[in-house]
Amino acid sequence: MRVLAAMSGGVDSAVAAARAAEAGHEVTGVHLALSSNPQSFRTGARGCCTLEDARDARRAADVIGIPFYVWDLAERFREDVIDDFVAEYAAGRTPNPCLRCNEKIKFAALLDKAIALGFDAVCTGHYARIVDLPGGARELHRAVDQAKDQSYVLGVLDAEQLAHSLFPLGDTAKDDIRVEAERRGLAVAKKPDSHDICFIADGDTQGFLAKHLGTATGDIVDADGTKVGEHDGAYGFTIGQRKGLRIGHPAADGKPRYVLDISPVNNTVTVGPVEGLDVLALTAIRPRWCGAETVTAGEYTAQLRAHGEEVPVSAELVGEELRVRLAKPVRGIAPGQAVVLYDGTRVVGSATIASTERRPVAEPVAAELS
Repeated sequence: MRVLAAMSGGVDSAVAAARAAEAGHEVTGVHLALSSNPQSFRTGARGCCTLEDARDARRAADVIGIPFYVWDLAERFREDVIDDFVAEYAAGRTPNPCLRCNEKIKFAALLDKAIALGFDAVCTGHYARIVDLPGGARELHRAVDQAKDQSYVLGVLDAEQLAHSLFPLGDTAKDDIRVEAERRGLAVAKKPDSHDICFIADGDTQGFLAKHLGTATGDIVDADGTKVGEHDGAYGFTIGQRKGLRIGHPAADGKPRYVLDISPVNNTVTVGPVEGLDVLALTAIRPRWCGAETVTAGEYTAQLRAHGEEVPVSAELVGEELRVRLAKPVRGIAPGQAVVLYDGTRVVGSATIASTERRPVAEPVAAELS
């Protein structure tokens, strides 16, 4: 096949490209320039959108012996990822920009352009597996290395996108990938993994949002509406947050308080005891099925955070909404995050959490949480 290998400048994408070439595919490497001003992004090896990363990707392509190009997708990235990130926080939700980047950039903008140019597939360094079924259908499954599995952020891929995707690392542990990179002579073999949000240079998410949304003083209140403090912008908080609340006096029971709700309409942040974070059920919108099959009412497992554990759930599609009931309470789930359903290791699909049903704080919780 003619394969376009997305090369971020890290070890994973470099080895993925090398494996695709070694498998006999006609591989071309491409680095996505996602910033119109790369110097403003994080320097060093912590990000994935720096000038150093572009150079590392080019050197890796030279070692592999494949053509290499840099594609400018900065405007698309700003519109689909950065602007979406800011808008979601302004609406009181907690987005996942990496998931949005995979959906809108790597497997929409990039894949569409690759197909238009005559490529058969896009290859990335994600840790996930594709299983080919009789008749040509494909399924997305968890990676062998559970600690590195990235199927959660790939759950937005549909059947057509899966048909043109390659994930060569899904059957290999991360430590083995670094050993292989060194054996292949790739200089990125010991390069640290990227961390945090690539477009927030200093890692200060609250400062980034304040720059884009400005400051707006509002109240911090208890569940009964009693004012207990003030804030400079509701967007600076996330559901489940404990630190940085700047509450002037302790709760009556002396226990810590956590962010339970964020209301951008009246710019109010509601806090309360940790038990108030227990989510029993949720409703999610904009479902995307990872393959041809849509969800049927039944029992699944769900992952609710990028690095969260799987939770047994019952799920059903009601109109355009996915209704999910959790077998046990999960704390701190926020609207805007993704719920990804699994059937064993197979990814069923992904949807965006719109609302949650929580257990009233007054109910006893000790027995169920023990």
